[in-house]
Amino acid sequence: MNSLFINIQPIYLIYFFYGAAFLIMAASIAAKDMKGSELMLAKSLRLLGLFGLSHGFHEWMQLYPLIEGDHLSLRAIYISKLAALIVFIVSYLFLLWFGLTLINGVSEKRVWRIARTVPVLLAVVWVLHVWYTGFTMDMQFLRQASIATRHTFGLFGSLLTAYGLTAYSREVGYLSRTAARNLAYAGASFGFYGFVAGVVSSGFTLFRFPIPVEVLRGAAGILITYFIIKALNIFDVEMRKKIELQTRRIVQAEKLTSLGQLAAGIAHEINNPLANASLGIQTLKRRISGDRMDGSVLDKLELVERNIDRAAGIARELLQFSRQQEVDVMPVHVNAVLRGTLTLLEYKLKGVSVRQDLHPVPSVMGDAGKLEQVFINVLSNAVEAMPQGGSMSIATSVEGSFVQVRVDDSGSGIPEELLSRVFDPFFTTKDVGAGTGLGLAICYGIVKQHHGTIELRSTAGKGTTVIIRLPRREDDEKDIDRG
Repeated sequence: MNSLFINIQPIYLIYFFYGAAFLIMAASIAAKDMKGSELMLAKSLRLLGLFGLSHGFHEWMQLYPLIEGDHLSLRAIYISKLAALIVFIVSYLFLLWFGLTLINGVSEKRVWRIARTVPVLLAVVWVLHVWYTGFTMDMQFLRQASIATRHTFGLFGSLLTAYGLTAYSREVGYLSRTAARNLAYAGASFGFYGFVAGVVSSGFTLFRFPIPVEVLRGAAGILITYFIIKALNIFDVEMRKKIELQTRRIVQAEKLTSLGQLAAGIAHEINNPLANASLGIQTLKRRISGDRMDGSVLDKLELVERNIDRAAGIARELLQFSRQQEVDVMPVHVNAVLRGTLTLLEYKLKGVSVRQDLHPVPSVMGDAGKLEQVFINVLSNAVEAMPQGGSMSIATSVEGSFVQVRVDDSGSGIPEELLSRVFDPFFTTKDVGAGTGLGLAICYGIVKQHHGTIELRSTAGKGTTVIIRLPRREDDEKDIDRG
C-alpha cells in the first residue's frame, strides 16, 4: 500500500478527499427518500447528485496517471486524460442544469429569460476557446480544453447554482429556518467554489499564501457537501409537517361535522323568530310613518331592523357552514374566476397595489360560485389586514397534478401561536362584532369538497400567504386558461 502513493506529491492527496467529498454528497442525495415531496428542490436535486457523482469520479480519475504514471505509455495517459475531460465536462453540465432548474422555479420571468441563454453562450465561448488553441488532440489541447471548461461551464454553473440555492433558501424559510440557512450556506460555498475552480488555474498559489488552490477547492467541496447533507433534513421536516397537517385535518373534519350539525339546528331555530321580528318591525314602521311621532322612534326601529338583519346574516353563515353536500362540478377556469372576483372587490382595493401573475393553467372540476366565494373571503381578509394600504400579489401556477393559487399580502400578519387555529369555526383575530370567524372555516370546507387543500403561512408584522391547491382536470391538455 505504501508503494501505491510513493510517486505522488503530498498535495495531490487532496484529489482523493476532494473527490470523496462530492461522492459522499451524491450518495447522501441518492439515499434520501424524496417520494411524495412537494418541494421544488426534490425535482432537481438528483441533478446535483449526478454532478457530485461525476465530479467526484473525475477527481479520482485524475489520480490514476499520477499513481501509475511511470508504468503507463503516453497513449494510455492520453486516453485516461481524455476520459477524465469528458467526465469533467459532463459533471459541470449537470451542475449548470441544476442551477438553471432552481432559477426557473424561484426567479422572475426576466431573470429566467436571461439565465436560459447562458448555456448557448457558454458553448460558443468554449468552442471558440478550443478552436483558437487548435484541434490538435494532444496533451496541450486536453489541458486547454480543461481550462476552457473551468472558465465557462464550471464558473457559471457554480454561480447560477449559488444564486439558485440562495434564492430558494428564502422560499423554504417558513418550513425550516435551519434547513434554509444551510441551503444559503451551500450557495455561498458554491460561489467560493466557482471562484477557486472556475477562475484560478490549477497549481496556482493564491494571494502569496503558501496554500495551493487545490486545497481551497477541496475545502470548498467539503463545505458544499456538509451544508447540502445538513439541508437534506428539510424533507424530514416536510414529512413531519405533512403528518401533523393531516392529523389536524382529520380533527378539523370531525370538528366541522359536529359543529355543522349544531349550527344547522341553531340557525333553523333562530331563523323563524328573526323573520317574525323583521316582519313586525316593518309593519310598525308602515303604521307610524304617517303619524306625527318623534323621529327618534323611527331611528330606533331602523336600528333594531339593522341588528335583525345582522343576526339573519349570521344565521345564513351558520346554515352555509353546516351544509356538506357535494358541489355541482363542471370545468372551471381558475384565472377567469379570479379576474371576476377582483372585479367584484374593486371597491375594496383602493389604496392596495395588486399584482397579478396569472400563468396559463389547466381547468379544474368544481363549482365556480363556491370557488369565487373562497377567493372573495381570502382576498377580503388580505385587504382588511392592510387598513393603511399595502401590496397584494395573486399568482397561479401548475404544481404537479394541482392548479395552485397563491395570495400574498403585506398586512399585519398573524402571530405564530395562532396559526393552528385560523381554520377553526368562530375563531377570528378581528375586533368583537367585526366578524363571525366562519369565513376561513367555510373556505376550508369548500376547498375540501373540491378535493383540494388550503394552507396559510404568516409572520406577524410582515404579511400572510394563502396557498390553495385544486386538482387539475385529467383531460385538460387543450383546455388551458391563458390568463
